[in-house]
Amino acid sequence: MTYKTILVHADLSPHAASRYALACQVALAHEAHLVGAAFTGLAQDAARNAAFAYGAVLAAVDIESVTAASRQALEHFTNKADAAGVAGERRLSDDDSETGMVLQARYADLLVLSQSDPELTGPDILYKLPEHLALHSGRPVLLVPYAGRYAHIDQHALVAWDGSRAATRAVTDALPMLRRTQRVTLAVFNAQTQYGTHGENPGADIALYLARHGVKVEVTQQHTPAGLDLGNALLSLAADIGADLLVMGAYGHQRWREIVLGGVTRTVLQSMTLPVLMAH
Repeated sequence: MTYKTILVHADLSPHAASRYALACQVALAHEAHLVGAAFTGLAQDAARNAAFAYGAVLAAVDIESVTAASRQALEHFTNKADAAGVAGERRLSDDDSETGMVLQARYADLLVLSQSDPELTGPDILYKLPEHLALHSGRPVLLVPYAGRYAHIDQHALVAWDGSRAATRAVTDALPMLRRTQRVTLAVFNAQTQYGTHGENPGADIALYLARHGVKVEVTQQHTPAGLDLGNALLSLAADIGADLLVMGAYGHQRWREIVLGGVTRTVLQSMTLPVLMAH
């Protein structure tokens, strides 16, 4: 498995440049085709108008404004990709971002997004693009923190392993990156509380699986300190070992009109301090 098509969300966010830079870095490393996708949301607006005001139409000035903004975002993406020497294309859709990215994710190997910035999106965690795509795109999502700069993600990866389906999916989807990473630490937290999940030596089986794929991996047993939740313990470990990439499963499910995230997933999405590859 390798990444041959990478899809990156394009918008006018102040964090877009770092998102494009990381997407270009991964595309170059894997000789992948990079797709920048921007969305106007006009289709959703038109449907809403039709539902609540029969016969209403969108104002031409509004259509022109949001379309121009999306085209400007794609122009910025193109400039970054061209400067990096990355082969790619740009796509403009009238879908909303959630719908459009899920549809286009079907034809990509990896999605690249920015972490939600509460100063731009508000504190409510529901209906945010990263959370939605992590749970519903069917593809691994590489999230770039909104704070800081990340020049590389190939020096030391931290893999969170709990033997779950989501963690298994994340490890498998991250293989192209893990093969290129100089060092991989696989962390098993609180194995003694997961009866029947691990063998006699927790983490040994998945480490052997990774080794057979050419991944250099070390296993560490971790215990969550009293008063520290697992999500923050994971981020603390990443900082302690100098990891530049975190690989983990995304936990959650869909409830009526609500995305319900697992506690660890929610904590990492809100407080991440390094790029995170998630899969569900």
